[in-house]
Amino acid sequence: MVPQWRIGPLVLPVHGMFVGLGVLVATIVFSREARRRGAVNDQSVVAVAGALVGGAIGMRLSGWAEHVNMRLNPTLLQAWEFGSRSILGGLVGAYLGVLIAKRIGGYTGKTGDLFAPAVALGMAVGRIGCHLTEAPGRPTGLPWGVHAPAATPQCPGCIAGVAMHPSFLYEIGFQLVAFVVLLWLRDRVSRPGELFVLYVAGYAVFRFLVEFVRANETVWLGLTRPQWFLLPSFALLAVRLGYGHRHGYYDSLLNRREVLT
Repeated sequence: MVPQWRIGPLVLPVHGMFVGLGVLVATIVFSREARRRGAVNDQSVVAVAGALVGGAIGMRLSGWAEHVNMRLNPTLLQAWEFGSRSILGGLVGAYLGVLIAKRIGGYTGKTGDLFAPAVALGMAVGRIGCHLTEAPGRPTGLPWGVHAPAATPQCPGCIAGVAMHPSFLYEIGFQLVAFVVLLWLRDRVSRPGELFVLYVAGYAVFRFLVEFVRANETVWLGLTRPQWFLLPSFALLAVRLGYGHRHGYYDSLLNRREVLT
């Protein structure tokens, strides 16, 4: 059963409500950042629309590729109606949605730097819903371990009453720190698009590490599906960051000084 809150006559699904709040927060931050940079125009609105549509589709359908044996999957319609909501799938869908929207609108400007802080804060809000409704993590003896209701879906540890890693709280903390760091970096990284690259790289590393304490199923060599999804991404990100470093995109961060000869 989907956890719900009742407010008078209203019945609100907890997870969906916080996802919606996260999207609202991200949209507000994007709009404020676009105004600050003087980038409010029809093309930026189209990019936001593409991100929202692509993210919604990606979150809904990403669970469809969960099984190697495709016969175990629901139909696409069932996946849309009842499918899991993967944050990674949502991010990929949002990214593709922006690319498609910009292509259709003929917009060639960089929008990633506007999205980076918006996505970080939006995900921090959205993950509150995950913390309240999903299996928190793997069992732990650490003093900050949490207990979740026995009715939490797919959570043997919840039924047993053991303390578990608050993995979603770890991510909320990461996203809040990332948001603050991105605000600090936005006037220090002048190359368009690099702020988004740095955020994606940081989140990819964090997500890979936090998977070791999350409740996701391990599928091969002790790694979860998100970790296998992320592994090839590390190679691409390493190449991209190396390219930026060689071309001096991060000199202001590294305090690199030109040597006069």
